[in-house]
Amino acid sequence: MSHHSDDNMLIATSDSFWEPGNYKRTTKRIEDGHKLCDSLIALVQERAEIEKSYAKALKNWSKNWNDKIEKGPEYGTTEAAWKGVLVESDRLCDLHLRVKENLCNDIIQQVKTWQKDTYHKSMMTLKERKEMEDAFKKAQKPWAKLLQKVEKAKAEYHNSCKTERTAANMERNASADSSLSPDQMARGSENVCQTLY
Repeated sequence: MSHHSDDNMLIATSDSFWEPGNYKRTTKRIEDGHKLCDSLIALVQERAEIEKSYAKALKNWSKNWNDKIEKGPEYGTTEAAWKGVLVESDRLCDLHLRVKENLCNDIIQQVKTWQKDTYHKSMMTLKERKEMEDAFKKAQKPWAKLLQKVEKAKAEYHNSCKTERTAANMERNASADSSLSPDQMARGSENVCQTLY
């Protein structure tokens, strides 16, 4: 007689990469990589726009104050100092415009080129993801079949243990019941044996 309980029939689940079908997190990384490229491009574009806005604001500020200085009462070294601040602002404006151009022409173009070379779109999904999923399915197919057989055998074993336990309890209860005749007990034992086999 087996001494396994129903509590032991809990099926252990695993989040392990090696279990059949758990490769999907890995193949999803391909799609995530493609989306991250788009996000990186958007991030750099936003930064380029900030650089452009800042440069434009500096240029406007410099122009506005240059006009005020030209028309104002400042002269000599005071005027030269004020205009020096404005010249620095114009140079800083040019620097931020170059940063914006470098971001747009170098970084964004390189990321777009890399994304285009690395990821290839098919009808519904990325070609690389589909190829990787197909390769994983093919590699896991024999293992998945064997695992399915093991799981089936395990379930049958636990069901047999449960049936055996039930039959033993029925036999024990019948032998303790004094109202049953020996003939009825023999038929009960036969039923138990038929249930088991």
